Amino acid sequence: MTTPHPMLRITDEVAAALRDGRPVVALESTIISHGMPYPQNVAMATEVEGIVREHGAVPATIAVLDGVPRIGLDADDLELLASHGGVAKVSVRDLPYVVARGVHGATTVAATMRLAALAGICVFVTGGLGGVHRGAPESFDVSADLTELSQTDVTVVSAGVKSILDIGLTLEKLETLGVPVLVEGSDEFPSFFSRSSGFAAPMRVDGAEQVAAVMRAKWDLGIAGGVVVAQPIPVEDEIPAAEINGIIAQALADMDDLGITGKDATPYLLGRIVEITGGASLTANIALVRANARLGAAIARAYAG
Repeated sequence: MTTPHPMLRITDEVAAALRDGRPVVALESTIISHGMPYPQNVAMATEVEGIVREHGAVPATIAVLDGVPRIGLDADDLELLASHGGVAKVSVRDLPYVVARGVHGATTVAATMRLAALAGICVFVTGGLGGVHRGAPESFDVSADLTELSQTDVTVVSAGVKSILDIGLTLEKLETLGVPVLVEGSDEFPSFFSRSSGFAAPMRVDGAEQVAAVMRAKWDLGIAGGVVVAQPIPVEDEIPAAEINGIIAQALADMDDLGITGKDATPYLLGRIVEITGGASLTANIALVRANARLGAAIARAYAG
């Protein structure tokens, strides 16, 4: 067992599970504060924690509150993250600043991975991965999620790369970084809202036990860094690629007109897509997070077993 870092505040439930070697699943908080509107965000966060518990693991939602990295949150903490207007979006580069300033921060995939690893948690569930942004050859806009995956020993379960990004370039970058990309139950890499992306699955797995076996082999070989597990959104909840691609193009054009860039880009795009789809993208987003929580709990159980 990894000894948790002394700067972390870990709930008794999560600490006991880690001490006993029971399965724990990390959950991010940016999806709460910056990825969904209120009150759907707090309802989603509460439901996903419940799904993890129902499937035999302990949930550990991660955030920074009053400058303290928190591993596991209570209902009041989730409500604060969901409704407080001053919660910063925190990647790894921002962690020292928000801790030193004593403010609230919702952690991205990268920051959640880093704090999860410091706590000794090796399975993390999210909605979609960050990656290489469209236009990156000119902007150099590449998510820190990819760098973190190259060096932090955490398996990240998602519905693939967010479809607002350049999926092909993201897969190329992950290959360069030596990050295994596993697709659950499909020969095609998913694209968040859609089951298809036009890109082949780099590696296919079928079931949590196969994922856990890859995790063990990777880390037993001394190969540092994470593992990507991409699970296609359930068939009944997907928005077909042909439909969502036009909507994304419109949202990107609107963003360019407003001059929005950097860390504000993804929250704007996701919110604009919700508007354009009349809420259908939000329904899909919640459905894929539920499915990922079920798979993540199963992987945590298989790895702990």
